[in-house]
Order: sequence, then structure tokens, then C-alpha cells
Amino acid sequence: MGTGGRCGLRPGKGAEGPASAPSRYRCIECNREARELYRDYSRGVLKITICKSCQKPVDKYIEYDPVIILINAILCKAQAYRHILFNTEINIHGKLCVFCLLCEAYLRWWQLQDSSQDTAPDDLIRYTREWDFYRMFTIASLEQTAFFIGIFAFLWLERPKTAKKAPSFFLLLKALLLSSYGKLLLIPAVIWEHDYTPLCLRLIKVFVLTSNFQAVRVTLNINRKVSLLAVLSGSLLESAMVYFFQRLEWDVSSDCAIYKSQDF
Repeated sequence: MGTGGRCGLRPGKGAEGPASAPSRYRCIECNREARELYRDYSRGVLKITICKSCQKPVDKYIEYDPVIILINAILCKAQAYRHILFNTEINIHGKLCVFCLLCEAYLRWWQLQDSSQDTAPDDLIRYTREWDFYRMFTIASLEQTAFFIGIFAFLWLERPKTAKKAPSFFLLLKALLLSSYGKLLLIPAVIWEHDYTPLCLRLIKVFVLTSNFQAVRVTLNINRKVSLLAVLSGSLLESAMVYFFQRLEWDVSSDCAIYKSQDF
């Protein structure tokens, strides 16, 4: 979720546009719109724009190292989230989503293989295990889709009460995908398996939900209560999807016990 710092900024930020040009950026402190992040007075002389509302730099992170930005994002600071979502161009959310789903599918596939005892021929075992991985990827994708649908549905119902203008659901989807980067930690948790692996998996789940909560709050500029209810609604629908797969596996007498042994 980190950015390229100065390199992550769009070109031409220092130039002023017409008076009627729409504001493209946001102040990371007060979330007010801003037309520029800095002004280029001459070659090599830059001055960060000061927000007219809060009298603070519009985006101090344009001078920060990407590692510092990443650390602040891990700490779920709203300023870092605003910098990443509003003041930079990051188009890795699609690739990051696929990679996170692969990590989650691998975790489930690893748990499934660890709990199964196969006595079939090697070729059949290899084919079955490959198919199981694809199945786990599909299930993880459906559960994440249900999670997002639950969030969007709740926010759509609450929109007349909380939003002053129609929210950008595409931007919200991008924010949710980027804030799910914590799922990348699933692979190290599996590789370095130890007695505390189940606890680590639960903590990763909590961290991802916390990041999603902050992403919803920052993107829509709403209060913590509504953001928390939105994430809980998504988790509820995701749990309903898990229950559906449990019932489905029970009805067909499947040997897949992934949800019975899953740690989160």
C-alpha cells in the first residue's frame, strides 16, 4: 500500500489551472479539496501548498520516503491513506487483489492438504490437489465479493443520511482492494509455521478489517460508527457465504474440511 513518494505524484502538479478547473487533490489533514500540492517557482525551487482551511501543508508526504509512507499506512493513519488514495496515482489494486486471493487460496489449500490422507495413485493425487487449489481460489473470490457487496449495500442504504454528495464507489472499491494488502502476510505465517500460527492468522484478519475500516472512513469522509457498521455488514454477509458453503459441502458429502479447520 506504500507509494513512490515524490515519484508517485502526477506530472504537472505545480502548474496552476484555470479558476474554474475542478480540484484534483485533498488536504491530508482536513480532507478539503486542493488544486495543487506544491508550486514550482523556478528550477529546483519548490514550495508545498498550504491548505486555506486548516493552514497546514496540503500533503507533507510528497517529501517523505516511501518506506515512511508505508509505515504510516500500516499504522492506519488517516493522513497516509488520504495521500495514497487522493494525491497519488496507484493502479496496482487489480494485481494486488489477485495476489491476495492467491495467498488466501494457498493458505486454505495448505490447510486442506495438511488434514487429508490420500492413498490414491500419484497422478490422481496431483490432479486432485491442483483442482483443490482452483476451488479454494474460487471460494476465496466469492467470499471477498460478498464482503464488498455487504459494505456497498449498507453504504447505499445509509447514503441519504451520511453523504453530502454521491460517493465514488469505484474509488471506494479501489480503497478496499488496496487496504487488503495485509493478506500478503498469510504466506510468511504459513511458511514459518509454529505453535502460534493460528493466533497470527487471527491477528492478520483483524489487521485487514481494521485497514478496510480506515479505508471506508477516509474515502467517504464519514464517522467511525458508520464505517464500523459498514465493515461489520460486509463481514456478516461474508459469514453467510461461508455458512452456505458449509451447508453445500455437508449436503454433497464432500471430503473438504477447510471451514471446519479454518483458523479465521
